[in-house]
Amino acid sequence: MHRKLFQLTLIFSLLLAACAPAVTPTPQPTAVPTLAATQVPTQAALQPAESTLQMTDGLGRQVTLPGPAQKIVSIAPSNTEILFALGAGSQMIGRDTYSDYPAEAQSLPDIGSGYPSYDVEAILALQPDLILASPLTAVEQIQALEDQKLTVYVLPNPKTFDDLYANLNSVAQLTGREPEAAALIENLQTRIQTVTEKTAALTEKPLVFYELDASQDANAPWTTGPGTFMDMLLGMAGAQNAGSALQGDWAQISLEELLKQQPAFILLGDSLYGGVTPEAVAARPGWEALSAVKQGRVFPFDDNTVSRPGPRLVDGLETLAKLLHPDLFQ
Repeated sequence: MHRKLFQLTLIFSLLLAACAPAVTPTPQPTAVPTLAATQVPTQAALQPAESTLQMTDGLGRQVTLPGPAQKIVSIAPSNTEILFALGAGSQMIGRDTYSDYPAEAQSLPDIGSGYPSYDVEAILALQPDLILASPLTAVEQIQALEDQKLTVYVLPNPKTFDDLYANLNSVAQLTGREPEAAALIENLQTRIQTVTEKTAALTEKPLVFYELDASQDANAPWTTGPGTFMDMLLGMAGAQNAGSALQGDWAQISLEELLKQQPAFILLGDSLYGGVTPEAVAARPGWEALSAVKQGRVFPFDDNTVSRPGPRLVDGLETLAKLLHPDLFQ
């Protein structure tokens, strides 16, 4: 598969999914809060298993465990971030290649990626009692793992913050971290309320173009459409999504349409994996006529904070709101 097409396919899968690829160093993206901001310190010890756990996963399958999992392999970056945010990072014994956050996760054994497949032999050698997967994990890969008598739980993709809280509670049950989940969810809800209370009173909401990928055609870059998590985050941050009138979750938008809409801000979600810079955008033929370019309002953005469905979605919301409305968050 052509390299650019592969990158495009992968990054679209990642939006509200769980496999944002590892990146090479690129120009510094917009600073975002660290995961420590979402972690809630606790001294709660793991609770001893009192009974067998029987839970229904994101594929509608019943998954049974004799008690909270103690040896977990995560094969999705969002799942890895959730485990660490709940204080269950110490129960992880392996992770997929793309699980690069927090830094502590990178010290765990790498069992490969789903492109084209995971290293089943390496997973078996770790002897996990639970593999935490995402809906992006191919059905045949899940079957290959279960054929080896491994227990796989697929965490569903959240479409709202309530869905995210449900996922946190599910992982908490699987790991015996219910008190930590309750504290974390309360913390996240408080932070979200702080943002939305400030942005709710805005009478003018700037139009924002969020660039996902311009590698195929810089004059028809891909962006996030209506109904996506990114679309919702922009609205909560007090902005309008330039892609909201498009068809589909992700779609290409023409330079002509952007010139017509004249977004006030351009956020580069492809700055990390694609190395796209504000200077490169300004150098594109015709883009110098865009208001955002003229006003110097083209910013790199850490797409991992809005594409991985874990606690850092709240980091992404806060960063969006502060970037677009700095006067509200002084």
